[in-house]
Amino acid sequence: MRLEGKTAIVTGAGSGFGEGIAKRFAEEGASVIIADINDAGGMRVADEIGPGARYVHADVSIGEHVKGMVVAAREHFGGLDILVNNAGFPQRPGPMDEVPEDVFDRIFAVNVKSIYLAARQVIPVFKARGGGVIINIASTGGVRPRPGLTWYNGSKGAVIALTKAMAIELAGDAIRVCALNPVAGDTAMLPAFMGGDTAKRRARIVDSIPLGRLSQPRDIANSALFLASDEADFLTGVCLEVDGGRCL
Repeated sequence: MRLEGKTAIVTGAGSGFGEGIAKRFAEEGASVIIADINDAGGMRVADEIGPGARYVHADVSIGEHVKGMVVAAREHFGGLDILVNNAGFPQRPGPMDEVPEDVFDRIFAVNVKSIYLAARQVIPVFKARGGGVIINIASTGGVRPRPGLTWYNGSKGAVIALTKAMAIELAGDAIRVCALNPVAGDTAMLPAFMGGDTAKRRARIVDSIPLGRLSQPRDIANSALFLASDEADFLTGVCLEVDGGRCL
């Protein structure tokens, strides 16, 4: 039980990668706050995990919501050891100059500002407890961008840079900060990235992945588990591609 006795918050945990991470953490003994804006999905995941999970409605771009999920972790489970910033907002493929301003704002609010808001809440908690772990879910798009997703790629590039900067600044407080860079995953967000879900569009993505398949929530969850565990206690600033070789 690699996370026994620990408490984690996983944002965007009502489906997809977040659901996979939350369930994997729970399998390894963690208590988990399921944070999401999708009440039905979030409550379902919490119910499926059982007594070791609580659902909290949270829009991660709103400071009071982020504060609420941290308060919930402390009230329900007595503290907080791990934060996974997983919630994300996609961009439909298209020319960069045709993306509406409100879509741009939402991409950066959910994908980037959320990390700032969460850091303001969890860093004092981690310092008081003598350490903690932050895992940011970035993307291969921040490493090797695809055309037509410029603003999304930029947001994930920011997540990678933030991860490294946070790791340097927080190392003296025993707070480790790492990131995962998943390749396109078989989740509910995939149709938005592809501009529609067709066999041809899926095949085009799979053909770009040397190991020959899309990522699955379990792939991301296993990598997050390792980085969150004591097995990785000498790793910080790591931005790990979980991509089947896509970035080679």
